[in-house]
Amino acid sequence: MAAIAPGAVPSPNIWNSPHVYEIENRAVDPDGTLEAAMRAIRPWAGATVLDVGCGTGFHLPLFAREAARVIGVEPHAGLAATARRRVQDVPNVTVRIGAAQTLPLPDASVDVVHARWAYFFGPGCEPGLAELDRVVRRGGAIFIIDNDATRSTFGGWFRRGLPSYDPAAVERFWTRRGFRREPLTIRWEFGSREDFAAVLRIEFPAELADAVLREHAGLEVDYAVNLWWRCL
Repeated sequence: MAAIAPGAVPSPNIWNSPHVYEIENRAVDPDGTLEAAMRAIRPWAGATVLDVGCGTGFHLPLFAREAARVIGVEPHAGLAATARRRVQDVPNVTVRIGAAQTLPLPDASVDVVHARWAYFFGPGCEPGLAELDRVVRRGGAIFIIDNDATRSTFGGWFRRGLPSYDPAAVERFWTRRGFRREPLTIRWEFGSREDFAAVLRIEFPAELADAVLREHAGLEVDYAVNLWWRCL
């Protein structure tokens, strides 16, 4: 079993099935809606970018094309090793093993933070958010991407799979910490039903995944997200 940074909260979908999660990463937001929304708030050209919970490093090359420096932090050593291989020929990217609440970075060393589906449970993330406040420079920005369970086809599936999830409580959590919300609608777009089924089975309980496959035809799914952001 791969080493895990102390204090990390398990992420079963990518930790247990990284190859399937790669399919999901390729399917998410083919129109670049999230990228465009972040750029409109705080571009990263010439900046130092931190990708918290970078997983296999799927998003690191995107930021590296314009940023001066990109740092991926990932608590799962096996995923971090895959991320390093992905960017081995990209000189301005480094990948480090660490948990969100103990970032291996000095104070005031980062301009832009990207955390995609790494903080979406809200309450309980306070130590990690304190670390972001520590490492982000004045004039920097923090971007947190999470699911909007109040709307969209995917949001309906999410509520069925996790009925205890309280979107209103999550919104209060981020708002009280000075974050602003940009509601966005992105989409999944898969190349095959086999890929769609594989991703459903790492994201939802088996019974729900099977029900979705019966109910939903085709290869596209509308998917509501919240882009939470705060500039320092």
